[in-house]
Amino acid sequence: MSALWMPFTANRAFAASPRILAEAEGIFYRDTAGREILDAVAGLWCVNAGHGRQEIADAVSRQLLTLDYAPAFQMGNPYTVAAAERLTDILPDGIDTVFFTNSGSESVDTALKIARAYHAARGEPQRNRLVGRNRGYHGVNFGGLSVGGIARNKEQFGPLLAEVDHLVDTHDPERNLYSRGQPEFGAERADDLLRLIEAHGANSIAAVIVEPVAGSTGVLIPPKAYLERLRAICSAHGILLIFDEVITGFGRLGAPFAAQRYGVTPDLMTMAKGLTNGVVPMGAVVMAGSIRDAIFAGAPDGIELFHGYTYSGHPVAAAAMLATLDIYEREQLFAHAAAIAPYWADTLHALRGEPHVIDIRTDGLVAGIELEPGPRGPGTRGFAIFEDCFARGLLTRVTGDILALSPPLIVERGHIDRAAETLRAALRAAD
Repeated sequence: MSALWMPFTANRAFAASPRILAEAEGIFYRDTAGREILDAVAGLWCVNAGHGRQEIADAVSRQLLTLDYAPAFQMGNPYTVAAAERLTDILPDGIDTVFFTNSGSESVDTALKIARAYHAARGEPQRNRLVGRNRGYHGVNFGGLSVGGIARNKEQFGPLLAEVDHLVDTHDPERNLYSRGQPEFGAERADDLLRLIEAHGANSIAAVIVEPVAGSTGVLIPPKAYLERLRAICSAHGILLIFDEVITGFGRLGAPFAAQRYGVTPDLMTMAKGLTNGVVPMGAVVMAGSIRDAIFAGAPDGIELFHGYTYSGHPVAAAAMLATLDIYEREQLFAHAAAIAPYWADTLHALRGEPHVIDIRTDGLVAGIELEPGPRGPGTRGFAIFEDCFARGLLTRVTGDILALSPPLIVERGHIDRAAETLRAALRAAD
């Protein structure tokens, strides 16, 4: 392991006891010892259609032999055009313009730059303040770190963007424990944006960015009417609303995007992960065409936005994306996720009362199981149970003392039962 520096990993501890995945098919991994590992987190929230899809592999192979790479600057190709057009078919009404990136982190920074460029093009360059939310995660680039609300992710890197504020988070354990779907209480927390408007003036704020469901911070599901109030405040004050749908996109909540699941349409959305089933890196920012049109109208002749990436709209990624969207549609995976979600919730909420469990939160095919901190300090119990689950043949995701779960959308009842029983055994074995 000495040559490899792994991301978001305790590398020194990992080298002493590595967990190595070697193969994957369907809803299972196999490690180097040949053990079967049930994937309860879709890789890293990204393998929505399950592992080893032949259709995607074939599409990528054909594309590599047809057009392996084409520059995205001042040149186009039919595959990227087709991918953008196809993506708009499943976007919320009014969202019809696509800018391709290569990851969720790049998508977030792109959306933030577009938001500032939009206001500048309309004659309001002073609107440069960006608003995130406490306990929010928006990737690891400097813009996303700045609007993100996880302090540990920032502390090594010095000053970030200065013109940034944060809303209070939506977590309200005193009133919303063991919620299924959207919690009943907490809509008024959206009004915290009014505090920032009063402090700085609405005409200084470019955009508000939130995850509809905050995933990496522990599966925080938006209270009823919260997103609606946030939308209304932004609309009333000329502030762009950005939904970070990197995790919630592509069926995880039983709808193409959280915007449709919750009935609230933002001005821009970021996405990645499930866009290509995790096979080839790809991300996108999508937006109302009026945002693009305003930037075009306000720009002099020539390049309208001085931004982009070498691999924006890579033709091989486009092929993987088109094949992935074909699978979602043909197998009706979003509808399947919605249909099996009640069984998912019933089975996981049945873990209530097991040792160390202090809350369970579910919506769609997403769940967060919050644990009492262990005697060795915060996060230690959660990580110990994560390790034990892996040893028992179950891959989970852990953030502090919260286990996050969200399997591929092909999951069936037997897989859910197996995951729950493994979790129950690990909880009972934990100190």
